[in-house]
Amino acid sequence: MKQEVNAKVNNLYSWVALGRFYITVMAQRSRKKAQPQESTPNWSSSTELLSLVFEVVPQDNATLFPQYTIGLHAWFLDQVRSIDPELSAYLHDRESEKPFTISSLEGNLLTQGRQLQLIANSSYRWYVTALSSPVAQWMRLWMQNLPETLELRHAPLKICSVNFAQKPTTYNQLVEDQSEKSITLTFVTPTSFRRKGHHLPLPLPVNVFHSYLRRWNNFSGMPVESEPFLAWIDEYTLITRHQLESVKVAAGKKGSVTGFTGAIEFALSREAGEHPEWVQLFLALGKLAPYCGTGHKTTFGLGQTRAGWLIEETQVVPSQERLLGQRIAELQEQFFAQRKRTGGTRATEITETWATILARRELGESLIAIAQDLEMPYETVKTYAKLARQAIKREQGTGNREQGTGNREQGTGTTDN
Repeated sequence: MKQEVNAKVNNLYSWVALGRFYITVMAQRSRKKAQPQESTPNWSSSTELLSLVFEVVPQDNATLFPQYTIGLHAWFLDQVRSIDPELSAYLHDRESEKPFTISSLEGNLLTQGRQLQLIANSSYRWYVTALSSPVAQWMRLWMQNLPETLELRHAPLKICSVNFAQKPTTYNQLVEDQSEKSITLTFVTPTSFRRKGHHLPLPLPVNVFHSYLRRWNNFSGMPVESEPFLAWIDEYTLITRHQLESVKVAAGKKGSVTGFTGAIEFALSREAGEHPEWVQLFLALGKLAPYCGTGHKTTFGLGQTRAGWLIEETQVVPSQERLLGQRIAELQEQFFAQRKRTGGTRATEITETWATILARRELGESLIAIAQDLEMPYETVKTYAKLARQAIKREQGTGNREQGTGNREQGTGTTDN
């Protein structure tokens, strides 16, 4: 009898152990399902348009100077050069339309004195787009050997994941998709156009669609004559609503830009339907916008554009970036006023360079770092910084002399009375 009882007890323990084992296995399976492994995105060899978002995380607190997007731009091009030197040479060509864009970092950037601060173990997003088949296919190779770290100066960022920000597509597919009858866009980062040698911080239809048409004509393989299409845009495109604000920021490697952020909605008047092929192109260009960005300096983070009314996603421009942009514009105006010859582009280029160098030095950046960003010899940058300071002293000296003359004249007037 005792043996029979022991056998039943042992049998019961066996069933309990089996039940515990089953529960443990199911729990492990559940945890695996709840935490799927990140997979590297992949796309077909026919892809022409691509938008990726990188999740990057600093391992330690780090500081950045306001023009840190120059470092992102340089790191990306260095990645291209390491895999495809011929494509890298093409992307470096200053005269060519650029078949890619990059964003600034999205996330919690704090201010620390004259610099920006990244928070350790916080997640930031970085967007990269391709506008041509060669760049899209290079990015396929890149994904197979993606480095673990984005090496931004003084702020290495661990690459935690890469995902599609927009679905991979082709220019033909943009034309075929005619599901929308209006275009709503959000300009997430400062956006601007060049007009008669100056910046135009307004999303006028002609400027907006000319920006997209340039990319279309360069990379789609289906070029369209610009003048008649843009005349049609000017005649029949309506702005049905908008919410915008302007801001001045440093732009690219040199100079400053007065741009705008916010959202806008474009529609067509009834008469526009007399040209159905241009209606089709109008809608296709609206779908191109999130890939190509809007306006100029899109390879340095400006003109980032999203589809839809997404005011909450517009980035607040840090005060340091605003101050740097304002200071560059102020210095350039002073330097330009002192020049005897102001015709052509040389005076603008020189004063823009001087202003950028001096403004960044005032923020505490080293001449070595500035020379690297501007791709200029160190001695040249050092000389320009010296000449810029001398120009400021001359300006101050002239102001002091004028003030002294005014005081003497005021004193003479008092005596006469």
